[in-house]
Amino acid sequence: MATRTLRKMAPVGCSKIALMSGILWVVLGLAACRTTPITHRSQLILIAEPQEVAMGFASYKTVLSKAKLSTNQAHVAQVRKVGERIAAVANRPDYRWEFNLIQDDKMVNAFALPGGKVAVYTGILPITQDDAGLATVMSHEVAHAIARHGGERMTTGMLAQLGQAALNAALSGKDPATIQNFNDAYGLGTQLGVLLPFSRNQESEADRIGLVLMARAGYDPKAAIEFWRRMSKVAQNKVPEFAATHPSDETRIRVIREWLPEAEKEYRPAAPPPSAR
Repeated sequence: MATRTLRKMAPVGCSKIALMSGILWVVLGLAACRTTPITHRSQLILIAEPQEVAMGFASYKTVLSKAKLSTNQAHVAQVRKVGERIAAVANRPDYRWEFNLIQDDKMVNAFALPGGKVAVYTGILPITQDDAGLATVMSHEVAHAIARHGGERMTTGMLAQLGQAALNAALSGKDPATIQNFNDAYGLGTQLGVLLPFSRNQESEADRIGLVLMARAGYDPKAAIEFWRRMSKVAQNKVPEFAATHPSDETRIRVIREWLPEAEKEYRPAAPPPSAR
């Protein structure tokens, strides 16, 4: 019965989907004209960068207003020193770079928001251990910012919603329970088939761009391998890679080894400070 009903509806539903798909492909054709730095991957971003940056600034302000900033002057100075060196080679002088250290020893993480707002949690410092380890983390976050991964993810979500609307149009007239079942299935398929793999691709791209940035800033890119080895030892509650937003540590280390020659071409050890000469 359900099959016969869907077949009767198909001409109307498909025509609506075809129209929406046609409009979508026009938008894609007009918008897919940006490429990421270093990797030169074509991107689709439907959000104007000033709007994206404004949202990033607002979110960063909200996060910091609720967080406790570290008062450890040595650690704060280290985060800002490493961050500023990486920002200096990121080729985005128009960004209002800001680097903060949030006091939370249980949070092993860092993040970047559009426009150059970066934060590191104190919980990751025992794993970074030194400037090069910290540069691995911060160059990865800076890479997210200059590659506009935030705007790209938002665009992906917008397109997923367009797909949801097309599906609802095809199922118009069906009972609510059937529509909900199809919507649930579509949501799961989108999450595992598009959004999560896409996010993993962005994470890998940020690793690759970050390797080059840390090398240009004078940090040995080989330190990234040691950092991820340390990270793998403390990671808990690992989920299968196909259902995760980040590549597994093992995958990360393997591809970083493959990208090292590219980064090492850019590596020039930074000159020691005058007091150490």
